[in-house]
Amino acid sequence: MNTTAPENKPAEFQVHEYRVWPLPVRLFHWLNLLLVLMMTVLGLLMLFRSELGMNGTDARVGLKTAHVLVGYCFVANLLCRLLYGLFAKGYGSLGQLFPGPATLKKLKAYQAALARGESPQYLGHNPKGQLAVGAMVLLMLLIATTGLFRAGTDIYFPPFGSSIQQQLVRDGEDPAAIKPYDNTYVDPLKAEALKPLKSMIGTVHLYGVYCLWLLALLHIAAVIYTDSRRQGGLISAMFSGKKWLRDAPADAPDSHSGKQQ
Repeated sequence: MNTTAPENKPAEFQVHEYRVWPLPVRLFHWLNLLLVLMMTVLGLLMLFRSELGMNGTDARVGLKTAHVLVGYCFVANLLCRLLYGLFAKGYGSLGQLFPGPATLKKLKAYQAALARGESPQYLGHNPKGQLAVGAMVLLMLLIATTGLFRAGTDIYFPPFGSSIQQQLVRDGEDPAAIKPYDNTYVDPLKAEALKPLKSMIGTVHLYGVYCLWLLALLHIAAVIYTDSRRQGGLISAMFSGKKWLRDAPADAPDSHSGKQQ
């Protein structure tokens, strides 16, 4: 008698959909990337303007003004994200943006799981990602603060510009008469006294940007690696706001229920 062997059917599994990144978080993320790219390009043009043939005061002031205006947008975007995080709950909160007291403990557990050959699934950032994101936000705050100060010392833009003009002006002259890169109404002794602080803050600003890009490139590489090897959907989630997980997420409280697909 002929018998037919049963077909080998793949084991069934369930995939759950989770809503993770709110729209304001996604908008901040991509707008922040765009603004950092624009500021970097303008910063490089300022650093190498002589080599590019952009000499003269007009070119110098024009590049600096463009850099500062984009910088204002960068600062506003960053402040909006922080203010939103103060009131948001879940994965838009500041608790997801910055590492907390338990992060190192979570990092050890994550490393131990990887050493066992496991691939823990996370709805938010995994512990390594949270450390990287927290460090980048702190660097951005440093860059924003030092950039605003240099905007005041170089082209006398708010919020520090008017106070810098008052500090530098010659006795008896109108502080508002001081123009960018024009020492006509500037007291040379006062300018010399301000020079070390101005130079130090400029150096901190520049190397802060270098460190930010180093961390950002490492973060991008880690996201691509994790997305392809350990947990898919990390990149698409920053567009859709959703993640689809087969395993139970390691960081989801009971209140975050998945939608079965």
